[in-house]
Amino acid sequence: MSENVINLFKDPTNAPEALSPAPAAAVAAPSPEKPSVPLWVRSARGVRTVVTHDHTKTACRAAARHGLYVLGGTRIVARRTWEGRTASRYERLLRAAEAAGNMDAAAEWEERGQRFRQERHRRRMDLLTAPMDAARGIAAGAAIGAGGLLLLGIMLAVANKDFTDIAGPTMALVELVHWVIFIITVTWGPLVTLGPWAALFGLWAVGKNQQAAPQWALPVNARSSDGEPVTPSIVVLALRNLGVAPLRNAIKEMGDAGASMLGPIRIAGCGVEVDVTLPSGVSTNEVQKRRRKLAENLGRHEHELFITIAEAARTVRLWIADSGALDEPIGPSPLVTDHDSKADYKSGKAPWGQDLRGDAAALSLYQRHLLITGLSNQGKTAALRALALWLALDRTVEFRIADLKGVGDWAMFDGLATTLIQGPTDDHVIQATEMVEGLVAEMERRLVAPAGTKFTPLVGIVDEAQVAFMCPAVDEQKRPYGGSKATARYFMAVRKVHNQGRAVDVTLWEGTQDPTDQNLPKLVREGAHTRASLVLGTESQARMALGDKAINGGAAPHLLRQGLDKGTLVVASDGIAIPAGQASITVRTHYIDDDAAVEIANRARALRDGVTTLHVIEQGEVRDPLADIAAVIGDTKRVLTQDVLQRLAVLSEDAYGDWTNGDLKRVLDGTAAEPYKSDGRMVISRERIARTLANRDDDGSASAS
Repeated sequence: MSENVINLFKDPTNAPEALSPAPAAAVAAPSPEKPSVPLWVRSARGVRTVVTHDHTKTACRAAARHGLYVLGGTRIVARRTWEGRTASRYERLLRAAEAAGNMDAAAEWEERGQRFRQERHRRRMDLLTAPMDAARGIAAGAAIGAGGLLLLGIMLAVANKDFTDIAGPTMALVELVHWVIFIITVTWGPLVTLGPWAALFGLWAVGKNQQAAPQWALPVNARSSDGEPVTPSIVVLALRNLGVAPLRNAIKEMGDAGASMLGPIRIAGCGVEVDVTLPSGVSTNEVQKRRRKLAENLGRHEHELFITIAEAARTVRLWIADSGALDEPIGPSPLVTDHDSKADYKSGKAPWGQDLRGDAAALSLYQRHLLITGLSNQGKTAALRALALWLALDRTVEFRIADLKGVGDWAMFDGLATTLIQGPTDDHVIQATEMVEGLVAEMERRLVAPAGTKFTPLVGIVDEAQVAFMCPAVDEQKRPYGGSKATARYFMAVRKVHNQGRAVDVTLWEGTQDPTDQNLPKLVREGAHTRASLVLGTESQARMALGDKAINGGAAPHLLRQGLDKGTLVVASDGIAIPAGQASITVRTHYIDDDAAVEIANRARALRDGVTTLHVIEQGEVRDPLADIAAVIGDTKRVLTQDVLQRLAVLSEDAYGDWTNGDLKRVLDGTAAEPYKSDGRMVISRERIARTLANRDDDGSASAS
């Protein structure tokens, strides 16, 4: 049996070669001992942990809260007692009425106060004779009581035939007094002990009921939050802390009765509405220009407060939204949900959206020129298109449309509009100008027609009109298309339509963005009967969009939130119901997406006998798209649709340069040459195109013969 013996040597140099120690790098050095933490450091850490623990904070908050309930309850009871014993309540209400300028109420409170003082004086004078009256009353009461007891005793003695019963009632009364004194003696000690605690509990209960403690000490569920209900006291405190010295001083004189400035707080849609009558010396614009601070004082964001001027003098109307309510979307448009909806140009109103009260906001379009403006990508085209889609359901209305953006936002009006221009170039602006000049020509024809002639409504729409006003192109007579001079063709055509078009049912709608005096001249914007604005960057732009009257009356599209308030319009028009005393109304419009817009346009198209839409593209030769497609395919059996588009663009850039698959499908739709899939890709067949051309030629020959 082999032996496995291992010799251990303290000195490695004396160990055998085979058992030489491992290299120094392989031997772990012993770790030094961790220095101990001083006791005072550990104690401080423990104390800090205990002090900052949530349980400790909760306990301290609870102790402070209940102690402050007692102090607050004492203050409330003392104030109630003082007001009950003095005329301070009447003085306070009198000052409030005077500060609010309500002299009738002030006179009434002064009369009540005087009556209270007279009655108090009479009571105090009665106290002078009270001792004598009390003595006489006690003597009379004692005599009557003694006589009554004696008479009762005589009656008992006669009844019982016992003379000693005469003193029975008197002795019973004495015994009753004895027991009452005994009970009081027994209970007096506990009552004296418990009385202060009962009073303390009563004060605590009053303080708790009134939440008479700071916000930090209250329970989480009882603290004020951004969504707390709007009460008169909250509104008064918000106004007092607004930073307007005359307003603050007037409210301080009113005391808690500052709520006398307020009308009833009414539920209005997704918020509340209240009229505030400002004290003398405070103007309405001082409150309007502090909208953000007032909103924050009310526990709301700036966009959740709207300030308008009410009908009454020195009165502002506050509409305060429920917290977060304006971030919730509104429902779909009735045009989408009601497939049987119809339109009436003369008597109907377009369902545009909802006002802040949550009521339906409908706009009359009858003989009204329209202007919608705002920053880019905020819903201008969608708002303008929603009105046109509703009006398209009236088959008598003719549309002529120029979309100077040209991305297909108005493509669904192909077959509805008699003119449809889509594109942002100078050539498209020229065509849009000629379209508006065509409106002028039609207007002038109607103006000279015999009296009593009835005309069908004609609506011209120019979307992205700022492109037309900024166009640098000039015609052969050196007259500019853009600009705002008397020689500017687009500007003058718009002005002529604005001046007389509505009288013969020729109206013009314009949509523009980021307004300036250059891209939206003053005479043009003031010629619109209905002016609406989405979010804008500055107050000066808001005045351009809506006019000074609306802005001075509280309209503030420049305070809407870019990107968050898409589709929210501030509207100044006599074609929409606006609350009395206001110059504008805020409308949250229904959004109709492209698919829904196409479906509504199809319904409108079905109501009409058929409209041939003129696509004004080029001034040159008229091309045959079907023949051109056959030419670019050549001898190839089938060609990808994308390749066909490229070859068509090479063939005629003017005619086919901006064609898409949709244009190609539109030309071939309903024929035997419709694009089809081959190996997963859309292609066009040479044979099918040739057969379609042959059939068309045969049909044409037969018709000619």
